[in-house]
Amino acid sequence: MAPPPGSTRPNSDLSVHLTPTQIKVLRGVHSGQLNKQIAYDLGIAEATVKAHMTALMRKLNVRNRTQVAIAAQSLALHTA
Repeated sequence: MAPPPGSTRPNSDLSVHLTPTQIKVLRGVHSGQLNKQIAYDLGIAEATVKAHMTALMRKLNVRNRTQVAIAAQSLALHTA
């Protein structure tokens, strides 16, 4: 099924440059953790995790957390 007109495709290719912290947040989202849990594990504020999530959504060209997790799975398959 084709995407609706005007929509964009998620960017799950290897050309996306992520910071080390963004990669850690991405792993947390992929494993199903809440922002609060990711923040605790990384020793950063929950607001910082939210900022990283916003950056990840922009870089991966997705709109929500579920799509970030799906993109993380796709990236994991490409790098495995």
